[in-house]
Amino acid sequence: MTKAPVLDLLLHELSLAAPAGFAVGLHIRYVSPLIMVNTYPDAWQEVYTSKLYGLRDPTLAWGLSHTGTRRWSQIGLPDPFGILEEGAEYGLRYGMIASIGPMSSRTIAGASRDDREFTEDEMELVHRIVQRMHDLSEPPARLSKAQADALKRIAEGDRHAAAAAKLGISESAFKARLTSARQKLMARTTAEAVQRAKEYGLI
Repeated sequence: MTKAPVLDLLLHELSLAAPAGFAVGLHIRYVSPLIMVNTYPDAWQEVYTSKLYGLRDPTLAWGLSHTGTRRWSQIGLPDPFGILEEGAEYGLRYGMIASIGPMSSRTIAGASRDDREFTEDEMELVHRIVQRMHDLSEPPARLSKAQADALKRIAEGDRHAAAAAKLGISESAFKARLTSARQKLMARTTAEAVQRAKEYGLI
């Protein structure tokens, strides 16, 4: 089984563990995550984005400076903008943060429920799910020459037939190289694979 279906299964498990939604940024590097999934209410996401709460969120601040898990109510950091209180108006009344990995490639996940605090067992479950997601989505250290060459051709604007001709292979072989590159980079599209390969310095 390729990595993407397994990641989808883990995201489903996380959704079951976080009834009011979750947000997870996998392998955050230079502020931007490799993969970002957010299932919090759309209205809250709009407010959060428009008010630049990502720069002010005490739960994210905790996740960037600690590893492990902590309930939102226990992070012990100031919330001068009232982000947690405002989030509660959108159903995010109780929550937890899970932070995993080195500072250079940190994974941070927030999970929420609207009925009660997370138990210790539930927090441990979320941590295990996020840890597996973190491990599974570790960016590759390198691509094969064939994969890198195929992505370079696309990055330079070649269509499949032209790219295949330049590489001296059939179009079907070229498409197979793109498919393997997408799978290795956990990208759903070729454009996404090209972007990730550039960000990781692989092409």
